[in-house]
Amino acid sequence: MQFFKITHKYKKARVGEIETKHGKFLTPVFMPVGTQATVKIMTPQDLKELGVPIILSNTYHLYLRPGIDIIEKAGGLHKFMSWDGPILTDSGGFQVFSMSKLRAITEKGINFKSHFDGSEHFFTPEKAIEIQNKLGSDIIMSLDECPAYSEDKKEIAKSLDITLKWAKRGREYHKSSDQFLFGIIQGGIFEDLREKSIKELIDLDFSGYSIGGVSIGEGKELIYKITKFCTERMPEEKPRYLMGVGTPEDIWETVEMGVDMFDCVFPTRIARNGTVYTKYGLLKIRNGDFKEDFKPIEDDCDCYACKNFTRAYIRHLFNVHEILGMRLTTLHNIHFMIRLMKKIRNAILNDSYEKEKQEFFKNYKIDI
Repeated sequence: MQFFKITHKYKKARVGEIETKHGKFLTPVFMPVGTQATVKIMTPQDLKELGVPIILSNTYHLYLRPGIDIIEKAGGLHKFMSWDGPILTDSGGFQVFSMSKLRAITEKGINFKSHFDGSEHFFTPEKAIEIQNKLGSDIIMSLDECPAYSEDKKEIAKSLDITLKWAKRGREYHKSSDQFLFGIIQGGIFEDLREKSIKELIDLDFSGYSIGGVSIGEGKELIYKITKFCTERMPEEKPRYLMGVGTPEDIWETVEMGVDMFDCVFPTRIARNGTVYTKYGLLKIRNGDFKEDFKPIEDDCDCYACKNFTRAYIRHLFNVHEILGMRLTTLHNIHFMIRLMKKIRNAILNDSYEKEKQEFFKNYKIDI
């Protein structure tokens, strides 16, 4: 099985195909986030009907609840959540990073306390791989230390050394031929550290490479600068995954640099707060302006929400705290992202990326 192949290039942007045990999908791809074995408010059938090709779940959360033994007894993560498409699992490094008061990091691994019940746990790079092996996800991540945004180079260098040692240990431990292991590039805002990370990870020959440690407070200008630096040095023949980044403007900018894979909680999170994507930008459907607006969320959208309901009705659902409102906005935003990725792939295939990008931003206003 050839895991990844590029089918067309336009300048640095690529259209590719990834094949896993649970199916093929095209890149560039956006992965909706299903942290706890569910994309919030959506059923697997919803996701299939929307054309979602792959979803992301999280090792840390699933390890704590319901527990890996339960998922293993269920026959693996796919059967447990009734999703037969590809799944990518993050190793949990970012989640542990976000709980600075509950964890301690050493070269051996991470000691941490559960944010649910205070129980103590120890993650090693080997254990992170073992857990993901038991989950049965198709694409898995190395355990990394994800430091906070910092201009302290010594601190970032120390963190990178730990991540690289963990990457080597995880790579040596991983034996499954059905799962594809990605290395995670760290190094903060420092180009020489990023370059060191890339070179050492390439030597370990991972199936793909992720750009980590971005979207944690740097601002978009630095995110783009780091991404461009990394993609120019990452292997051409391996998929490139920009972790935790995935707004429309970010995707247009970084696909142009050669990024293939994205995930982001933003589209589904804002949907649950009553904000939806449209070709004109974000629309806050809870606002009073839409009280008597009987148009769909977006005129030319063929999602279930737009074909059947009005802005006024969806606003009403939010105002009376009916969960259907969040369901409809989530459905629309996922549909918007899937349609956007198709537009971007077609722009690459037609060698018209700059023209299509310019056309998109003629209307789309970035206001959040």
